[in-house]
Amino acid sequence: MMISMYKASVPVLIRNLNNLVTILEKGAAHAETKKIDPTVLINMRLFPDMFPLSRQVQIASDIAKRGAAQLAGQEAPKYEDNETTFSELIDRVRKTIAYLETLTPEQIDGSEAKSITIPMRDTSLTLEGLPFLFGFVLSNVYFHITTTYNILRHCGVELGKKDFLGSP
Repeated sequence: MMISMYKASVPVLIRNLNNLVTILEKGAAHAETKKIDPTVLINMRLFPDMFPLSRQVQIASDIAKRGAAQLAGQEAPKYEDNETTFSELIDRVRKTIAYLETLTPEQIDGSEAKSITIPMRDTSLTLEGLPFLFGFVLSNVYFHITTTYNILRHCGVELGKKDFLGSP
């Protein structure tokens, strides 16, 4: 049985990005309730050499939209990386979800062996569609959403596993 590249990508990315919205909304509510300047949370890092929460969200958004677009043979929309509030970060994620919702199974299914080249800092990486999806796109989106979750959890935001996983 062949895997549907569409079903393995777009709905999975949308679900996880919706969970990210919930996580960010809880972060915003926590800041408001505890009278914490939201920029403190948005600029928080787990370790000095890691990106802050805002960049974690931007990267999760970018990889989701670019990864799906590459599988579909499209150019992904470009967003400025200028979000400084929870509201702006949530809007960015919702914009990414709206873009993903425009993609169809016909555009993505059959891309398992499609050659996809990812530009890196000093080089590039070429993968077939299936390893690109599972080894690069989904792994990176999960990493950056998890890091966002962990930053907020570390800052005292009441988050649990259900917030990360969402409803089945």
